[in-house]
Amino acid sequence: MTVVNHEGRPGPGPGDGERRTAHAEGGVEANARLTAAAAVVLFVLLALEGFTILGVRQLLTPHVFIGMLLIPPVIVKIASTSYRFARYYLGDPVYRRKGPPPLLLRLLGPLVVVLTLVVLASGVALLLAPASFRQALLFVHKASFVLWFVAMAIHVLGHLVETARIAPLDWARRTRRQVRGASARLWILAASLAVGVLLGSLVVGQVGPWLTSAPAPGH
Repeated sequence: MTVVNHEGRPGPGPGDGERRTAHAEGGVEANARLTAAAAVVLFVLLALEGFTILGVRQLLTPHVFIGMLLIPPVIVKIASTSYRFARYYLGDPVYRRKGPPPLLLRLLGPLVVVLTLVVLASGVALLLAPASFRQALLFVHKASFVLWFVAMAIHVLGHLVETARIAPLDWARRTRRQVRGASARLWILAASLAVGVLLGSLVVGQVGPWLTSAPAPGH
């Protein structure tokens, strides 16, 4: 129903507030679904990347390719979590009502982001930088990886139950329609993987020359 205000212009009806609230709450749930789905994609890719570390010199090509493939989904995950972080601390009532993660995970989150970026950036730089910088970059890559692994293990365990519950919702026919934008969220993830494949394809050609001029890498 449309209500006419005292100036004669249509005003909000009795149900408009409820619709706005439902839309806002749908936005919170959409953000949670995208974050969880991105987390699952990253978990699978990181498991594959971890396997290559077991014999990184022999598996350097897939190590580099998967490392580049990780970058766009990492950006998606950081963007979705940063958006929730910003909306919560800017006082958005819907995000405030949802509440924050536990204190330990809130404190750990920025550290995980920084260490993830350092690991990825140092890995890319290690492959592309002049030989004179490689020892220093290799140290940064190894050290940041160790710290990242510890922080990420706590982060994954802390979000495991929530992620396992939310991540499948955009795939199941019964639940994907409950929150608008399921197809868009899946396309965002698919596009991030496509960009990652492109990045990996562009960079793996550097592996051969790097191996001929570099000391044996390792973690």
